[in-house]
Amino acid sequence: TELSKLTGATAIQVDISNSALVNEAVNKILLDFKHIDVLINNAGIAQYKLFTDISDSDWNDVFNNNITGAFYVTRAVVPGMISNKKGKIINVSSMWGITGGAMEVHYSASKAAIIGFSKALAKELAPSGINVNCIAPGVIDTDMNSDLSNEDKSNLCNQIPSMRLGNPDEVADLMLFLASERSKYITGQVISIDGGYCI
Repeated sequence: TELSKLTGATAIQVDISNSALVNEAVNKILLDFKHIDVLINNAGIAQYKLFTDISDSDWNDVFNNNITGAFYVTRAVVPGMISNKKGKIINVSSMWGITGGAMEVHYSASKAAIIGFSKALAKELAPSGINVNCIAPGVIDTDMNSDLSNEDKSNLCNQIPSMRLGNPDEVADLMLFLASERSKYITGQVISIDGGYCI
């Protein structure tokens, strides 16, 4: 593709809630690039509902995207990392995975699951030279929060010690550090990037 010619990158769209499609996509990447050095599990959806209004479908959609998808992708990628005796896995949770968020029980539960997944996997993969870490962003100024009114954003900022929303570039900088060799002795950690919200 033109993207591949210009950047050496390939974009592949895949439904991460489907394990067969995930395996197919990872195999294609391995054919093109031979190995995968860094995996960032950043796909996720949120939903704002009273607990009593959460349907089976709501629950399953959130968990399939936020934790089951991360499991499928990680399971497909890890064997190659073990063979190479190196790799970086960065899982994206949320501050609500630490504190819990009212009217976001299923989202909070799925993001808490990412934390447990990361800690357990880090212990299992450390002897193979693979680092697994988790970041827990606070309120970041992204499309996921685009539905918030200015008043809502202002109220949130008043609860954040840094008095502002996070910037996506700040999250990306943390990911770059965790993906680099500078972080090779850091594994199994949950790093909050939330302006001090969860202090």
